[in-house]
Amino acid sequence: MERQETAEARDRAGAASTGVVDDAPEGARSETVASTPAGVEGDVRSVVSGALPEGEEAEIELRGVSKLFQSRRRETLALTDINLGIRKEEFVTLVGQSGCGKTTMLRILAGLIQPTTGEVRIKDRPLWRGNTRDEQALRQLGLVFQDANLFPWYSVEDNIGLPLQLRGVDKKQRRRRAHELGELVGLQGFEKSLPRELSGGMRQRVAIARALSYDPEILLMDEPFGALDAMTRDKMNMELQRIAGATKATVVLVTHSISEAVFLADRVVLLSARPGRIRSITPVKWSRPRQLEVTAEPGFQDTVVDLRHQLIEDEERLARQGQGVSE
Repeated sequence: MERQETAEARDRAGAASTGVVDDAPEGARSETVASTPAGVEGDVRSVVSGALPEGEEAEIELRGVSKLFQSRRRETLALTDINLGIRKEEFVTLVGQSGCGKTTMLRILAGLIQPTTGEVRIKDRPLWRGNTRDEQALRQLGLVFQDANLFPWYSVEDNIGLPLQLRGVDKKQRRRRAHELGELVGLQGFEKSLPRELSGGMRQRVAIARALSYDPEILLMDEPFGALDAMTRDKMNMELQRIAGATKATVVLVTHSISEAVFLADRVVLLSARPGRIRSITPVKWSRPRQLEVTAEPGFQDTVVDLRHQLIEDEERLARQGQGVSE
């Protein structure tokens, strides 16, 4: 019975390393077309372009990306005209209203769903070639979900080594790599433990280690600490800074917490809802890694308040249009 109940966890864990999850809403199908989606007119184009200056190299790049979901009943333009370049070893956070397309954008970056129009490039390689993902680009990507999605009957070291197992790496190498990463994320002594013996924060450490198991240069994270209590979340934010620095990873993280977004990021990208487009890009001046005390500084709070006001304005706009806010 336990194994049947965790079928979804198996699928998610495999998706984190192979890229096979579809993010379309239930009952919807994802359309890939050559023309601009209906409704992508001047009034819904991105307010801000996040393209890097000419001549500056991007580790990750979205060029004119839009995403249209279609079902029998309606069409939903989730994202439109997204242009964003992210530098090597940069830490970028995505924030916005629920339903603004943050997770859709992250999964487009991960190659889990294909954009309707536009292009995604990873280290200057197209992520998609027609309807086929580029394997070399995919190997640069590690993905962490909000749910750790660990196999309950696998030990910590076996969960960490799962992507390597799927790639045919022998058991001895998998265990050596699992122990290296266990030490990196602070799980020494727990390598033989089962997920049920771990706290929520420790399970997320396993998920991060699993995503790093095959040495990706880019870490994509979808609200990885959203289910944790406040104190554990603060601790994991400190740990994530350390891990990102140690691995020299480029990180893109989705969060609903504005304070978390500002604390972690070099730049905060705010998406405006319905359809999702870049409303603002806010540089964060403090060098990384940061201590929690930075959150008490006036400049930090000013940045948080400014982003919160932008979200309130967006919510009021949706209310005037009679759309409301949805997940």
